[in-house]
Amino acid sequence: MIKAVIIDDEPLAREIVKEYLLNFPQIQVVQECNDGFEGLKAIQQHQPDLIFLDIQMPKITGFEMLELVEKLPAVIFTTAFEEHAIRAFEVNAVDYLLKPFGSDRFDKAVQKWLDHFHKPAEMPDTSSLLEAAGANPVQNNRVVIRFNGKIKIIPVPDIHYLEAADDYVKVITAEGSFLKNKTMAFFEKTLDPAQFTRVHRSYILNVTQVTRIEPYEKENHLAILRSGAKVLVSKTGYPKLKAALGL
Repeated sequence: MIKAVIIDDEPLAREIVKEYLLNFPQIQVVQECNDGFEGLKAIQQHQPDLIFLDIQMPKITGFEMLELVEKLPAVIFTTAFEEHAIRAFEVNAVDYLLKPFGSDRFDKAVQKWLDHFHKPAEMPDTSSLLEAAGANPVQNNRVVIRFNGKIKIIPVPDIHYLEAADDYVKVITAEGSFLKNKTMAFFEKTLDPAQFTRVHRSYILNVTQVTRIEPYEKENHLAILRSGAKVLVSKTGYPKLKAALGL
């Protein structure tokens, strides 16, 4: 039996997926979920082979939920928003169903996945979902992380600075430091450059937190933040920081 989970905040949308799945008796819906938090728990509990996932949902989006999943199942997106289609295909989702979709279109998507179900080597590498799963922080104005077994949502304006930490990035706020499984290049590319500046290869700084800049050893500087924290600014980062501050 193939296990599936439906994750959608619209009850009618979930019912439609269940109805269409009657054409595929080998697929069993093990749980329906109303939001991304429920979906995450269901995936951890049931380890489904396939999920039907809406994108725009309360609390966290479908992309943000996927970023928190350690072992990704196959994903068929079901959404009313066409603008997410490009990203869905870029991350090698099985298919992208734009609501309202009919049974013929649904059957085609499911059958495409079933044709490869017993040939995993030929399936797209779903691990690439992780790179786009968090979505653009600018778009959602937040960063979603896993902390002490729980999910934490950090509003982007609350970030004081970011620090490189091996394969992770430390997100520093007034509450403390939190690890995010992304790269500095990702944040440099996606955060608003008017607010966040790469001042050092290891630091991206929220310029609204800067109170003053002090000279440091060699040709480096230190940015002093409202919190009292000191962030190293390199020779190449200094002019970028000055420009961002309008100096």
